[in-house]
Amino acid sequence: MQSIPKHIAMIMDGNGRWAKKRLLPRAVGHVKGASNVRSIVQACTHYGVEYLTLFAFSTENWRRPEDEVSTLMDLFIQYLDKEVSEMREAGIRFRIIGDRSAFAPSLQERIERAERETSHNTKLHLTIAANYGGQWDILRAAQLWMQANPNSSIGELEPAGLKNYLSTHELPDPDLLIRTGGESRLSNFLLWQMAYTELYFTETYWPEFDKPELELALDWFSKRVRRFGQTDEQVLGEN
Repeated sequence: MQSIPKHIAMIMDGNGRWAKKRLLPRAVGHVKGASNVRSIVQACTHYGVEYLTLFAFSTENWRRPEDEVSTLMDLFIQYLDKEVSEMREAGIRFRIIGDRSAFAPSLQERIERAERETSHNTKLHLTIAANYGGQWDILRAAQLWMQANPNSSIGELEPAGLKNYLSTHELPDPDLLIRTGGESRLSNFLLWQMAYTELYFTETYWPEFDKPELELALDWFSKRVRRFGQTDEQVLGEN
């Protein structure tokens, strides 16, 4: 592979369908999917990816059946309880983006502890988007900008200024989006940040998305010509 993306974003889709295909409860799929996070984090670390952002729970996911939402919240707590010490030792910085006010106080406390205990790590920046929506993020950023600039008009707001108030303001924009599970949409994920992201969609369900599948995505990315509005000749330095 000639080019490794600095920042990979992933929509981890297909847990429920993976389970249904095997005549198992959807909850089993979510458990299997949660266990797969560790292997993908390790694979990204192996390849030198610096930033990994995973879409775990959207603002729209609250509409799912109550028992499924409860399962997802329990898995979140279990993940934090189990992985924080290992992330700290492995040099992984953990953070959450999204509106965490809707989470139970016990979960909020675990999130804060995980962020605090890994805050000095730099080997891999692992970001989990939970109760997150791209539209929410953009609207919130505009509101925060207006609060910080009470004497300015909205007409003075520029893209660079808004970016400073997005929940990802400390992160570079994603170079590569990977969505598993066969769907070909962004589902309200990092809408502003993915203006020039390369989009890779695979039929593979998230519980089955392993290191070889990641290698396929990275190989595909390495063949892309990222123009950012320029021509191929300009990017490749041709006359």
